[in-house]
This record gives sequence, C-alpha cells and structure tokens, in this order.
Amino acid sequence: MRRPGRRGRTASAAPSAADAAEQGAWSNTRLLLLFMVVNFADKAVLGLAGPDIMRDLGLGREEFGTAQSAFFALFSLSAVGVSLLTRRVRTTVLLLAMALLWSVAQLPMLWTAAGFGTLVATRVLLGAAEGPSAPVAVHHLYGWFPQRDRTLPTAVLMVGAAAGVAVAAPVLSAVIAWWGWRWSFGLVGLAGLGWAAVWVRRGGQGPLAPGPPGRDAAAVAAGTAGPALRRILLSPTVLAAVLGCFAAYWHMSSQLTWVPDYLRTDLGWTGTLAGAAVAAGALANGAVLLGHGLWERRSAGRPDRVARLPSGAGAGLLMLVAAGAVTVFAVAEPLWARLPMLVGPMALSAVMMTVAQTACGRIVPAGRRGPVLGLVVGVASLGGVLSPVLLGRVIDAAPTAVAGYERAWLLTAALLAVSGACAAVFLRPERDARRLGVAADTAPAPAVHVV
Repeated sequence: MRRPGRRGRTASAAPSAADAAEQGAWSNTRLLLLFMVVNFADKAVLGLAGPDIMRDLGLGREEFGTAQSAFFALFSLSAVGVSLLTRRVRTTVLLLAMALLWSVAQLPMLWTAAGFGTLVATRVLLGAAEGPSAPVAVHHLYGWFPQRDRTLPTAVLMVGAAAGVAVAAPVLSAVIAWWGWRWSFGLVGLAGLGWAAVWVRRGGQGPLAPGPPGRDAAAVAAGTAGPALRRILLSPTVLAAVLGCFAAYWHMSSQLTWVPDYLRTDLGWTGTLAGAAVAAGALANGAVLLGHGLWERRSAGRPDRVARLPSGAGAGLLMLVAAGAVTVFAVAEPLWARLPMLVGPMALSAVMMTVAQTACGRIVPAGRRGPVLGLVVGVASLGGVLSPVLLGRVIDAAPTAVAGYERAWLLTAALLAVSGACAAVFLRPERDARRLGVAADTAPAPAVHVV
C-alpha cells in the first residue's frame, strides 16, 4: 500500500517516519472501523427489536416511527456543535466521550419498568452522542492520510456501518429470541464501553491533523486560511453532497426501521430469518463500499491506464441504479425478484456517503474540515429524522400495510433518483477546489503524535 507521507522526507529519515505513519494510520483506521461497527449496531437495535417492542409496549407504527425519529432529534445539532469543537479539542478526546455516552444511553432500557418515555429519552441521548461520530471520525482519519490516499480508508470506515448492521442483525436477533429485547440494548451498551477502553490505550492523533487554535487564528489574520466558509458551503459540490447524503440517510434509516417489520409482518418471516436478510443487505453495503474504495485507489494510482468518471458522476449513476432497485423491490410481484434487490443493487446508494465526505474534505482547508463535515452530516442526517416517522405515516394511512409499504419504497426511490441526478451533474470537487483556491494535502508533518 502507498505509505502516507514519503514525499518531502530526507533519505535517512524517510523509512522510519513513513513506517510509523503507515502503522499509525492503519491502526487508527481499524479502531475507527470498530467504532462504526458499534455505532451502527446501536442504530440497528431498535429496528430489529421493533415488532417485540411494539407488541410489549402497545405501540402503533406511527408511534414506533416517532421513537426511531427521536434518535435524530439532536443528531444534527450535535453533529454541527461537536464538529465545531474539533478546532479546539482533540478528536481522540471527542471520540472517547461519544463512545461513553452511547453506552450510558443504551443501558437504561435493561430496567424492566422502562417504557415508551424512557425509550424516547434514551434514543434522543443516543442520537446526540452519535450525531458527530461520522464527521469527527472522518476528520480524525484525514489527519493520518494525505488527500490522494483518503478514498480507501474512508470506505473502510463506512464499511463499519454495514458491518455493524451485518453483525448486529443475527447476534441481536438471537439475543432477542433467547433473553428478550431489553438485553439487545444492554449488549450494544457494553460493546461501547469495551471500545472506549481500547481507544484510551491505542487511539492516536495523526501528523496531518490541523494545528492548535492559535495557528489557525494567525492564518485567518494573515489572510491565508483559505476561502470564506460561506463560499465553501454554497459551492455546487457541497450542496450536491448534502442532497445526496440526505437521500442516503433517508434510505439507510428506512431500511433499518421498516425492512425487519416488512419481512415479518407482510411476508410472515420469523425474526431470525428477517435478521439474516437484513444482515445480508448490510454485507452487500459493505462489499459495495470496500469495492468502490479499492477501485478508486487503483484508479488514482494508474491515471494513464484506467478511465475514470468524475467522482460525482459515478456516484450519481450508482444512486440512479439504487433507485431502480428500490422500485423493483416495491412493485415486483414474485418474491424472488424483490429480495435480490435488497442484497444487491439497493446497496449502491451507500457509495454516496464515502464520495460526499471525500469530496467535501477536498475543497476545504484542514483547519475548517471538521466544522464543514459536521455541517454536511448535520443537514444531511435530517433524512434520517424524517424517514421513519413520515414513512410510518404513509404505511399507516394506506388501506393495507402492503399498499403502504409499496408507497413508502416508491417515495424513497424517487428521492434517490433526484439526488443521484444532481450529484452526477454538480458534484465536482476538483473543479470547485481550483475555483476556491484550496490545494490538496499531499504530505504529512515530520512527526507522528500518539496519545
């Protein structure tokens, strides 16, 4: 693999410095992969336990959708607020604090008297703790990798989302079947505590991480801090990335919330079988993300031999394919025609999460990268807020659950199609970076700082 930061070193210092940088970069990538696994297991638990929770607590689908949306009540605000702190607080500290809060938010549901109110309150706290997780993790990771090498580690990080669901679906389904749905919350809470203990010992700040606040303030005073934040946020790349991520969050949230209930209620599947299908879909997401990251890395290393579409065009076309797959999933009569969509083409929308973050990271100076990524995720994650409750209303308002689910999936397909078309036309990070005068990070600093 290409080693971060070999350029610009002296011949005698290059081997040891490059080896240390590479080891630290991929060690932190692996830890953040696990971070995202726990993160998305936390998100998936409510959907997997949904039918049992609705039965035991006497909830309708709209109420259950409200509980799921409660997760996103403070998600966007915390994503923006905590990302702003990255200019003053080390990302290692912020990531640790988030993992600890996840665990605190899950464990109260072990209490047998905890009902709908507790469920909503803990989901709000969980969402506030997890809102900044993706932008802060990406910002931390970009402190280890130069611009040319970021697609693959970003894809690996996003694979954690798929892996979290893939691991959680069968494991938590078994826990729910054996010990009840409350222990599924307890298990993911304990997993968060375990990750935090490892991070304290092994987490590290990267050599490309932004300098201290004083250095950033001096850059602003000297007029060398890069383009105004308003120009960055209103660039076509950022706007297309926000819309694309909004659709991707909507799609992801709708699947986590409603696919288990759809398979159990409308198709008569058992909870274990439905969990296996959700896991298969998550594995497909992971395969798509990792395959895309490897392809981008290979293409970047061989520009003379590999024909490449602009990143926005490629991601937009993949979202259009995903929209077609969701449409087939909604309306195809035979079951054999629908299920392959869930474990195949529908997963292609996940690529937008990687492409959008690397694109936005490209057009913003390192000192402002955390806040910009936080703003992008904060606004885009509103798709996760709206999807569960609005689709729950669509399903409940239909004459039958089958008709309601068909309408819900078609609405999701339309959103994916529109956002995919916009990404294909407007998501152009290299063009906007040139227009904004932002140079790519090409080499890390001489030292590797580990805390």
